[in-house]
Amino acid sequence: MAHRRKTLSQNFLHDPAVVRRIVRLSALPDDALVWEPGAGEGALTRSLAAGRRRVVAYEVDPRLAARLSRDLGGLPGLRLVQGDFLRARPPRERFCVVGNIPYSRTTDIVRWCLAAPRLTSATLLTQLEFARKHTGEFGRWPLLTVRTWPEHAWRRLGSVDRRSFTPAPRTHSAVLRLESRPRLLLPRERLPAYRDFAELGFTGLGGSLAATLAGRHGRRRVRAAFRAVDVAESLPVGLVAPAQWLALFRELEC
Repeated sequence: MAHRRKTLSQNFLHDPAVVRRIVRLSALPDDALVWEPGAGEGALTRSLAAGRRRVVAYEVDPRLAARLSRDLGGLPGLRLVQGDFLRARPPRERFCVVGNIPYSRTTDIVRWCLAAPRLTSATLLTQLEFARKHTGEFGRWPLLTVRTWPEHAWRRLGSVDRRSFTPAPRTHSAVLRLESRPRLLLPRERLPAYRDFAELGFTGLGGSLAATLAGRHGRRRVRAAFRAVDVAESLPVGLVAPAQWLALFRELEC
């Protein structure tokens, strides 16, 4: 089992206080539909399935899935699925995702959540560095956060000590919260153009964001846009905050 844990990047949460904290931070309605990627040994699953919630818990490891079925199969509102969460089609109704996800699959699971049309929120245990990087705590912003900012808010809701898991991972974890915005920051029809704008900016073709954008919009117009939104033209692309990206997009593309 130890080898399989390592292969599947399995670090099982065993701290009841952390479980309660995650459920609280998830802010789940009493009747929520909740999808859980990587149910593991079921510590979080059991708490998620309390009350009138409907929980769909995925576990790719067949031995763990069999144990979950034996231990938790009688819980009302809980459906256990032995399979890969990433292969599942999102539900057609509003739903939340909550999970202690495998570190090795973090980016793929986050992308799955961001692409799900009816997702309201995702509350995920990730590596601390991943959560800090994607919420701008290092003073830099990656493309994934910038690209999805008009539709999703990214927040880190505290850290979780590595000793809360078995086996203990090498690094501490964090609670990463993704929330679908009730009001988009751009008109929906402008979202594809904004994503293209962000992806162009991150190509780094000109050495800075201003130089890259000048290739499409002209140096004079770009200079005026940066001046209008009070962003230094010399600023490297990763140091441009999401709100500044939106302001530049409005100046240059709207």
